[in-house]
Amino acid sequence: MKAVVIIPALNPDEKLITLVEKLKHYDLTTIIINDGSAPGYEIIFDILREKLDCVVRVHSKNMGKGVALKTGMAYAANIYPDAPGYVTADADGQHAPEDILNVARMLEENPASLILGTRDFNNVKTPFKSKWGNRITSLAYLLSTGERCPDTQTGLRGIPMSWTKELLKIPGDRYEYEMNVLLEAGKSRIPFVEVPIETIYLNENKASHFHAIKDSARIYLNILKFSLSSFVSAIVDNSVFTLLMQIAFGATSLGILEATIIARVMSGGVNYLLNKHWVFQNTDREGKAALQYAILFISQMLLSWFFVASLSSLPIHLTVLKICVDTGLFIGSYLIQKNFIFGESRKEYRLK
Repeated sequence: MKAVVIIPALNPDEKLITLVEKLKHYDLTTIIINDGSAPGYEIIFDILREKLDCVVRVHSKNMGKGVALKTGMAYAANIYPDAPGYVTADADGQHAPEDILNVARMLEENPASLILGTRDFNNVKTPFKSKWGNRITSLAYLLSTGERCPDTQTGLRGIPMSWTKELLKIPGDRYEYEMNVLLEAGKSRIPFVEVPIETIYLNENKASHFHAIKDSARIYLNILKFSLSSFVSAIVDNSVFTLLMQIAFGATSLGILEATIIARVMSGGVNYLLNKHWVFQNTDREGKAALQYAILFISQMLLSWFFVASLSSLPIHLTVLKICVDTGLFIGSYLIQKNFIFGESRKEYRLK
């Protein structure tokens, strides 16, 4: 059996009918999720169900793309357990049926990999917000996992059936779900297979239900929370450092070290509590995370002191210099905490 195509749809037009007609020609089973579309669109779903023999699952209200994908995957896993997996596609005509077929074939050849339909964003016809939105998200993904993914926002993906149980547990109701899937795959070192696909934007991509501010906030939420946690800790760190340099220590190498240690101990306690309980929501009760954080904390503190002391002869205020140095240490700290200290243990995506 071939892969099952899953298409979430909210207020679709005739382009969805045209797409499904071509997929039927390729003998691809298609599941449509009506994610709370308005009553006037029922005729579209009637045609898909009655004339094109599609399975149509219905949400009585709009639940979001993430929930719709989970609905489709749960249904497919139950009805078509022998399929190699799922191909997720969009309903707005931005995925060519030939590309959907190619992703399905690649999934059959690589049953343990995540197949990504990858677009060429150097195309002159790519809308500005799509090009730069993907670049920013790709950078955020690199910072989160240490892995490279050139098209993090692609909705055309091939997902192995063997991942179903884990995929249904991944949080996210809307567009952030797709990013969370990539984050879990990157963290668990699941291999990606990229399939070049046609870059299609209809009417400057205005038909997309992606809300730039609201949905981007969901996608970047973890990094935003980490940044806020670091910002709060940096305020504590630099405030204490500046106060100690003014009232207790001189601008000597030893004085900088003493002020750095005291300030970093205080800010480190704040940062650890925020990251453990709010950012990464780590449930470790054995003290392992605390020990690992302490090692990272000491390493960062010594590196901060070393670079500030080494560069203190420059005509830059010490506090400004310290902020610059600590900013440079920010990225490495996020990667280490995300993937090694507060991240979940790596796991195999297999049905039990």
